[in-house]
Amino acid sequence: MSSVANIAAAAVASKQAQVQMAVAAKMLKMNADSAQSVVQLIESANANLQQVVSSATAPGVGESVDISV
Repeated sequence: MSSVANIAAAAVASKQAQVQMAVAAKMLKMNADSAQSVVQLIESANANLQQVVSSATAPGVGESVDISV
């Protein structure tokens, strides 16, 4: 009778381990997707900033500044 209980406990533990691995894999995928979204957001912000900077100043402005007094 004890061996049946041991087999049942082992089966339950195995199923629990499978569920834990599936949850861990899902969390890793979500984390990777989130990181990729953050990278895309940063790249987009950088491109927008570069566009604002290049369109806000006329050519030659800010290239050479005379600081002599």
